[in-house]
Amino acid sequence: MYRFIPQYTPEHLRALQEDGLRWTVLHAYARSAQYRKKFRDAGIDPAAVHGLDDLRHLPFTTTDDLREGYPLPLLSVPEADVVRVHASSGTTGKRKILAYTQKDVDTFALQMARCFELAALTPQDRVQIAVGYGLWTAGAGFQLGCERFGAMTVPVGAGNLEIHLQMLTDLGTTCLCSTASMALLMGEEVQRHGFADSIKLRTVIFGAEGHNAKMRRAFERALGIDESFDIGGMTEMYGPGTALECRAHEGLHYWADLFIIEILDPRTLQPVAPGEIGEMVVTSLCKEAAPLIRYRTRDLSRFIPKPCLCGCTMPRHDHILGRSDDMIIFRGVNVYPGQIADVLQEFKELGSEYHIHLSREDGRDSMRLQIERGDRGASDLDDDLAKAVAKRLHSKVLISAGVEIANPGALPRSFGKSRRVTDTRM
Repeated sequence: MYRFIPQYTPEHLRALQEDGLRWTVLHAYARSAQYRKKFRDAGIDPAAVHGLDDLRHLPFTTTDDLREGYPLPLLSVPEADVVRVHASSGTTGKRKILAYTQKDVDTFALQMARCFELAALTPQDRVQIAVGYGLWTAGAGFQLGCERFGAMTVPVGAGNLEIHLQMLTDLGTTCLCSTASMALLMGEEVQRHGFADSIKLRTVIFGAEGHNAKMRRAFERALGIDESFDIGGMTEMYGPGTALECRAHEGLHYWADLFIIEILDPRTLQPVAPGEIGEMVVTSLCKEAAPLIRYRTRDLSRFIPKPCLCGCTMPRHDHILGRSDDMIIFRGVNVYPGQIADVLQEFKELGSEYHIHLSREDGRDSMRLQIERGDRGASDLDDDLAKAVAKRLHSKVLISAGVEIANPGALPRSFGKSRRVTDTRM
């Protein structure tokens, strides 16, 4: 059925994970001074780690470990074996730089090829890459996977809308790889130039930022595509491609033969009940240059335990539902931007774009929420719509916000990740 995606029984997968865990722990302890100190401080003997039941005793790895080990944190191979580095797009402090051996690069290509396969692409597809190249993992990862998969790669990169539109029309691109924001921007440009009938796009693979169903429907409609697929990934775990939706669109299959995922309560760091939301914590199973042991991603999700209708036996997690460190404390209430997006989803008169402004006025926190009106909405109803949204936010999220309805296209667009919150309270 699949060329790149193996099918495992639960017993076989567990055995692979236990072998990979034992190798990773011994490899990291023997080769990394950072891990060796971390294990000794925690009183852990790596030889005593035999299987998955021992995972909960291992110490966590955090972004602080990556920054403290700058410029090559957690390095567990000789520097001569490092063939590439990539860095995160973090905006505070030193960047998180991750090293790769050739085997790591090959694994990166494999996980991306699996994503193209799961999205039902074929080597006859033409894949246009609209994400950043260079230090960022996204562009290189999509290209690696596309070449491993065997489809034609069109490596345009982020931005360059004129070139993107030209490639869509002249080369007959069938798949676009981008953020949701870039897909929406591309869709708006396709409609504005009247290219909808002259492109052959069928599929969008998107990720790297939060999105809602309304935003997804908007770019699917504007681009005239058959299907879109949410992709998971992070620089720390090679890059994009750690997971992808299948055509059942009920969560993302992740490559459990390459890494282990735990879902933990971000406060107690204990496992949550099956199906409950918690923080994703990952442990790599074959990563050589910079292995990860119980790395706290800060991403919030949940396991989807039932078998998938698509037939793929790889386990699934839900879409990324927010980040444990993205929480807003507003007048004593803990709020995630995703909770606000869920409320906006209830109003068919609204578009998909919104922005949260936080400020402090006369010693009191203030929230102003700007939301674009839908394409078919009437501006004379803006006041009533704003009041209805504010009332629903108060009842569902327990916050009081000033709501403003903006014209379609009024809020800034992004080639990459959209910035949803501006906080000037400090």
